[in-house]
Amino acid sequence: MGIAAGWAGYATLTQPTTAWHLRIFALITAVAIAQTEISRRLERQRRSLADGPHVNMVSVWLLPAGVLLPAQLVALLSVTLYVYLAFRSWSGTRPGEAHRVAANITTATLSGCAAGLVVVASPGLTVVTVGAAALVHFTVNTLLTGLGLYLANPAKASVESCLGGMDDNLLELATLCVGGLLVMVLTQEPLLAVLVILPLYVLQRSVLIKRLEELATTDQKTQLLNATTWQEGAQREISRAERETGSFGTLMIDLDHFKHINDTYGHLAGDDVLKAVAAVVKQETRAHDLVGRFGGEEFVALLPSTSKEDAIVTAERIRQRISELVVPTLTNEGKSVTIERRTASIGVAAFPLDGVSIEEVMAAADAAVYAAKDGGRNRVVGSVPVPALAAVA
Repeated sequence: MGIAAGWAGYATLTQPTTAWHLRIFALITAVAIAQTEISRRLERQRRSLADGPHVNMVSVWLLPAGVLLPAQLVALLSVTLYVYLAFRSWSGTRPGEAHRVAANITTATLSGCAAGLVVVASPGLTVVTVGAAALVHFTVNTLLTGLGLYLANPAKASVESCLGGMDDNLLELATLCVGGLLVMVLTQEPLLAVLVILPLYVLQRSVLIKRLEELATTDQKTQLLNATTWQEGAQREISRAERETGSFGTLMIDLDHFKHINDTYGHLAGDDVLKAVAAVVKQETRAHDLVGRFGGEEFVALLPSTSKEDAIVTAERIRQRISELVVPTLTNEGKSVTIERRTASIGVAAFPLDGVSIEEVMAAADAAVYAAKDGGRNRVVGSVPVPALAAVA
């Protein structure tokens, strides 16, 4: 915060503010506030549903400000927009909100001013200059945001939780592209800046719809498919395999003694173990395989065009990886602990060998899980014969 304030203060003393600067500042502020009001409900929903860094699209205004205005006006715009957002789009203040607003203002100011340095070092305002300024803005904003998120919770920080995923960064880059176009509009026909409002609204709405679709199909703890979506995908795979006289393998993965983790370390630690196991299952399967969480500590995987023998090989890799997991986490009391040497019992079944419907195939895999647990746990078992299935039922 001190660096941003110092930069703005120094600019106030050394960079003159012209009438043109003030007109552009007033126009950007007015259009930004109008767009904030129009999309207020959308942004409130997006923020409440965000899983990780929230891309609020303020960069569309800060990039033009950084390129066209002196640093003191960039800082003033950052303060105006984030304070306004805090009381309008973000439903007012909450515990810690003032700290987050201050951090956002600092990041926005430094990112915008850094983009402005590119213009200062360039011979003129060209497409290359604006593109370079956008890239500098993106880099500074990403690094400062990531650093702030890391310092807020270093014990649970990861690259994606701090720097955002691919979709988050692509959205920020798209926002900066709109901001780059706005730079050229403001220098040629400033009043056309109001045309940015509708494209931004559509972009925000599209992102919200995509997030809602993800929530409807994804297990939020593990980011795997939820049980309903997995079942629908499995039904489609059954239809495909029947048409092509094909086959597929299924895995039912059940963590051993998982309740002991929750009872000993707390449910948050248990969630971290689930996330780690989900990552292993995802890594050891192919991109087109259906991987889901069936509930509790159970995971399922459907491997298209895979024999039972090959599915057992995949299951053995997963079992081995799970036994090697080292999961750093926190207890309910905030004490750091490391959970390791966990095991899983895995049942394997195949279509059409073990059933002609997904229910029959999964029943066979589930029976194999029980056989693995009865056999001592931490093992992979292929589906048992049909008579044994009836006995287990």
